[in-house]
Amino acid sequence: MGFLNLLRPREAKRPQLPMYKELGPSKSRTPRTPRSPTKERYSDSEDTTDESDGDSTDDSTSSSGSSRRTSSSVSSAGALMLPKKRHTPPARRPVRRYLYRLPNKVIRWLCLGMISTIIIFIFVLVRASQVENRRIAEGKVEKKPVIPPPWEDFEFITRYYGGVRSVIPLVNNVPQYPKLEDDGPYNTTQSQQQQHQQQQHQQQQQEPENREAEQQTEQRAEQPAIETKPVPPTKAFAEYSTAGIPKTADGIQECFLDIQKSIKAPSLRYLEGRPSGFPNHILGSYELLSLPEDICFDRFGRYGPYGYGYSIRTGGLGLGEHGDREGAEAVWGSSNQIDFRNVDWAAAQRQCYKANAQRYRPLAVREGPPRGFYIGDGLGLSKQVKRDAVEQTQEQNAEVTGENTQATETKAQGDIARTAVVLRCWDEYVWREEDIVNLRALISELSLVSGGRYDVHLLVQVRNDGRNPVWADDDTYRSRINETIPAEFRGIATLWSESQMLAVYQGVRDLWTRGPDLPVHGSYRGLQMAMQHFASQHPEYEHFWQWEMDIRYTGHYHDLLSKLETWAAAQPRKGLWERNARFYMPHVHGSWDDFKQMARVQTEHGTVGADNVWATVPGARPGDRASPSSPSRAGEQSIWGPLRPSSEEDWFEHASDPVPPTSYERDKYIWGVGEEADLLTLSPIFDPDGTSWKLADDITGYNETEGKPPRRAQIITASRMSRRLLLAMHRETAFKKHHAFPEMWPATVALHHGFKAVFAPHPVFVDRAWPPEYMARVLNGGGMGLRGGRTSVYGDREHNMRGLTWFYNAGFSGNLYRRWMGLRVNNDGGEEFETTVDMSVDDATVGTMRGGEGRMCLPPMLLHPVKEVDLPVERPQEEVVQPASDPAA
Repeated sequence: MGFLNLLRPREAKRPQLPMYKELGPSKSRTPRTPRSPTKERYSDSEDTTDESDGDSTDDSTSSSGSSRRTSSSVSSAGALMLPKKRHTPPARRPVRRYLYRLPNKVIRWLCLGMISTIIIFIFVLVRASQVENRRIAEGKVEKKPVIPPPWEDFEFITRYYGGVRSVIPLVNNVPQYPKLEDDGPYNTTQSQQQQHQQQQHQQQQQEPENREAEQQTEQRAEQPAIETKPVPPTKAFAEYSTAGIPKTADGIQECFLDIQKSIKAPSLRYLEGRPSGFPNHILGSYELLSLPEDICFDRFGRYGPYGYGYSIRTGGLGLGEHGDREGAEAVWGSSNQIDFRNVDWAAAQRQCYKANAQRYRPLAVREGPPRGFYIGDGLGLSKQVKRDAVEQTQEQNAEVTGENTQATETKAQGDIARTAVVLRCWDEYVWREEDIVNLRALISELSLVSGGRYDVHLLVQVRNDGRNPVWADDDTYRSRINETIPAEFRGIATLWSESQMLAVYQGVRDLWTRGPDLPVHGSYRGLQMAMQHFASQHPEYEHFWQWEMDIRYTGHYHDLLSKLETWAAAQPRKGLWERNARFYMPHVHGSWDDFKQMARVQTEHGTVGADNVWATVPGARPGDRASPSSPSRAGEQSIWGPLRPSSEEDWFEHASDPVPPTSYERDKYIWGVGEEADLLTLSPIFDPDGTSWKLADDITGYNETEGKPPRRAQIITASRMSRRLLLAMHRETAFKKHHAFPEMWPATVALHHGFKAVFAPHPVFVDRAWPPEYMARVLNGGGMGLRGGRTSVYGDREHNMRGLTWFYNAGFSGNLYRRWMGLRVNNDGGEEFETTVDMSVDDATVGTMRGGEGRMCLPPMLLHPVKEVDLPVERPQEEVVQPASDPAA
């Protein structure tokens, strides 16, 4: 009750008046109704009437002592008290809560109308949804046009398609792109003769129509001045001054294509210089990697030694029989064209290694895996053989014994590690002539030229091992190879299948990040499993190049790979992960030392971007708010040594991981110099955390209570991996069930174990005239230190790299390669373009180039992807045997 009393309004304190006793009734006055003393004291005369007082207090205030009151006391009291005025309280007006109240009948009609409207609206929505779904199913929906990205407004570069007749020395070439601000227009690079011809042609167009015949005559007289320009002579690449090719003076024994040692490995032919106006690369550097920049290759000089340019009857592929062939015969010179019909590349590689075995580390003894109990093991009993094969078996045993003796004698003579180059394909792959000539070049230029330092393998996936049970017996295994692989490459093929990887790496949790059709053990998300298992079965190799069938190189393969490996070994570890995450653009960043300094400053001090632009603003989101000493404001911590997952449960065999010899600050760019790279990539190694890359979270087997483990990725799996890295990946997948997407797994394991990872900035070209500064901001527009975050080019912004010569879905690489091979692309190029000048066009765009400069000539460049190149093949006509006529018929 006390609490309720607190809620009541307090009563106003009133002054206490003296109480007077009421006298008895007077004779001359009408007796008054007695009043209660309490009522007199506490009643409000303005709010309460006398009648109400009398009615409520007569009984309570009367007593037996009231009759004792005398009239004198009454008169004295009446004399002392003033007459009380009676106030009538004013009548209160009723409060009107609504201005106007509608009649109930009107309200009923309004409610009925509202309900009807809602029901009709629901039916309209359902009907519109049905109609829209039907239109979508029938494909009748008109989509709004997509706003094109800004790079589509840039002009195409034309001088990529210049021919061999316009080749000039590199020092005299003024590239069409990129150009400095003070550079003149492109036409300044044309010769005076061509400019004079263009002026004459413009004057002829202004003449009257009656001189059309004379114009055509003069045009025909001018054209031979361009068409008859001779093709510059070609030279053997083995004689190039800085060619990365081992020579016999280095102790290399020459290798041959046949067992009789009569067919030498062919040599490429190159031209000095570049076509006039040929653009410069926009990414990477020739000078940095010591790659040849002042030469170019045409299709005959590149592939002529491997069967391109002559018929199938003479041992070629029947390619290159049409188009510009001037000077093509000089490729073969005095040597005969090689007949590749009987070449066995597996036997050629074995023979080459045998001739140079003393230069390399001794082969690791590979014991047979335990496959049960065999009574003949270890007894030295002779095996059962056929009688007619006894002599052959004895000869083979003698050769093996001689090889083992030679290996034992020369065991301590060499310490050079060997490398396997593994090309991935599948058993249903359609082999084209262009694929064959490229693989021939790869084997010859890597294995035979190096004296057996490289071995080339084919890692072939059996896509349907239910229909083709290759693991049932050896005969089925060999028959599948014979059915799907060209004869000359069958000896270098190794099969694998998804079910095999499922058996080896059982228990890996599948996140199904790309749907049920792409499991974790398949060729898309589990590609590295096959490489891991392959490395575990081949202890004779120290490094493994993972290559792809759609990669092309217009230069010499050994010159490329050997120089990439040499440069990677010379890189210090300090700031290496930070440099790996960035594209190097010499036109913008300057020298490599300037680029290193820029990467260091950005890592230590940070850069302002969309990920941290509001970091210092008061009231920012928790994820964006930072103090002046936090990493988002002051930069990022450089990676120095292993960067392991946060949970120690995810650490695996880390006792032998590399440890920095000193602190990051004390190191003088010494640690790592001369150390072979465990991972050598051809694309930047970036941090996928926070990017829009769809496969950034495709990592499994780790404790993620505190988030995803630290990880790195590179687009395109082509890379070189050390045996140490591959075995670490193999054992983590098998025993810890750790795995990630193939483009993320090698770099992530290298990051966790502190292995050396290097991105080699090879030269990359672009098809359009991007402003270089704008391109640098786009490609390096990720987070501060490791090019991740929302503004990273990886993910939704990958369309910006479709015009490059090296990216997983680039369109320019395939088009440029096809034009180089003499094909027509988008109705441009081809035989007529190479041999005929068209003076009716202005030579301003790719489609209006005049041509007549001969076949294209490209400097050494990596191209990816290049798929399904169908070249015209001149096949010999089969002789039709006509039946002898019967005279009696």
